[in-house]
Amino acid sequence: MSNESSPLVLQAEGLTKRYGRRVALSAVDLTVPSGRVIGLVGPNGAGKSTLLHLACGLLQPTSGSLRVLGSRPAESAAHLARVGFVAQDTPVYASFSVADHLRLGARLNPSWDRGLAERRIAQVGLNPAQKAGRLSGGQRAQLALTIAAAKRPELLIFDEPAAALDPLARQGFLANLMEFVAELGASAVLSSHLLGDIERVCDYLIVLCDSRIQVAGEVRDLLAGHRRLVAPRGGLDRLPAGVEVIRMEHDDRYSSAVARTGVPPSSLPCTVEPVTLEELVLGYMSRADAPATRLGAAAMGGPR
Repeated sequence: MSNESSPLVLQAEGLTKRYGRRVALSAVDLTVPSGRVIGLVGPNGAGKSTLLHLACGLLQPTSGSLRVLGSRPAESAAHLARVGFVAQDTPVYASFSVADHLRLGARLNPSWDRGLAERRIAQVGLNPAQKAGRLSGGQRAQLALTIAAAKRPELLIFDEPAAALDPLARQGFLANLMEFVAELGASAVLSSHLLGDIERVCDYLIVLCDSRIQVAGEVRDLLAGHRRLVAPRGGLDRLPAGVEVIRMEHDDRYSSAVARTGVPPSSLPCTVEPVTLEELVLGYMSRADAPATRLGAAAMGGPR
């Protein structure tokens, strides 16, 4: 199979993964173009890590197909070199020094960019002689990011790598992530339950809930295609064709809804407002699993 660059980063058709009787992903269809920084969001247990592990070739699908950069995941050593992966716990070898990690990366990756690795290690202030086991969480994340990027991959995959970092370390990690994406001309997939991180760096969004893709697309297009509708209570019960209510809420006086709409605002019998990324994500999460999202934004936090 050809390893030439593909205009598609991910292409899934009927992708299903089961662990025994539990369904982690169910008949997922997904097409993601290249050149994007893709945010993958959803509640705990939605299947985000499963999807990323399938994309890296760490898991095999139960049924359906998945292509990454035009090929089956981990199809060959050459394909493995085109994908960089940073797992949730940003794994490093505690007894290895920073320099040992760079030497190992050079040995395992034929396209290893020694200059990039050494320059980035210096920029983030890592001591090459320091044992990885004595690095802070933020430093370990920077080391793991550098190793993944120094492969010079076409696709970087991050499975909640900044989840355990303090705000300052997380900000530094995301800044360096974006610098690598720009320098390499790579695409990236970032799984996170922190919507602020997604909003800061991602231009493409995938909402995964209940083992299925709820919505996917360019962030600007999704925001432009959704609105928050507000009317006196009951005023949203009858909306014109072309309006799909994603989430409806009521208080004593008003009804409000997050809706996908392709009709002019002037044709709607209500107040029409822009929707935020958080409202959009929580709307689709609510539709997929209402009991889990009654906690509102808190549903995006907590341990996986």
